Amino acid sequence: MAGFVQIIEYTSSRFDEVMALGEEMRGEMERDTKARRVTITADRDRPNTYLSIVEFASYEEAMENSSSPTTQRFAEQMSKLCDGPPAFRNLEVRDSFSFS
Repeated sequence: MAGFVQIIEYTSSRFDEVMALGEEMRGEMERDTKARRVTITADRDRPNTYLSIVEFASYEEAMENSSSPTTQRFAEQMSKLCDGPPAFRNLEVRDSFSFS
């Protein structure tokens, strides 16, 4: 199975505003994105720590998405709501399966 996952970890004491920004830009991002799926999570053990898990068909599509003007604009606005710079994990998918 081919695929690529990018995990963006960030801290923010303004998470409600981060979510509002995502909602505000969702339509524009949906038209331009190469992402297949986005999951937003909160770390239960570390307050104000969040991870966005973004799934792509390939590394190339993820990099194309990262350089799009819409993604750049979102990242710039989001960085103003975070307590520090985000950490990125770029992961090649080796296997994926589901349990019924």
